[in-house]
This record gives sequence, structure tokens and C-alpha cells, in this order.
Amino acid sequence: MSDDNIIDLASQSARFDPLNDLLQKGARQLIAQAVEAELAGLLDAHASKAHLRGQGGGGAQWLSS
Repeated sequence: MSDDNIIDLASQSARFDPLNDLLQKGARQLIAQAVEAELAGLLDAHASKAHLRGQGGGGAQWLSS
């Protein structure tokens, strides 16, 4: 038996850790929600600018200008 505390990280990563998996899933969901909210805000901001320029309110018309 060895007295050191060295851990083989390759063997540790192959093991399933339910808590780590749960945290990763939660983090992914939070990031996805943040990105969606940011995109919605940007689309709303640009849609109102396009409407003020008289391009109407039609969907993605501002993308082609």
C-alpha cells in the first residue's frame, strides 16, 4: 500500500458522478435561458428600430436592410 495521495484523473473522469451531472445540466439550462433572453432583447430592439424607419413590422425584414 502506498502512502501518497496521488489520484489518476483519467480513471476518475470515467466514473459517473450524479451531482456533477446535475450541476452541469443546470448550468447548461441557465446559459441557454440567458442566451435566449439576450437574443429576444436584441431582436425586439432591432424590430422597433426597423419599425421607426418605416420598414413595417414584418418579421425579419430588418435583417435584409
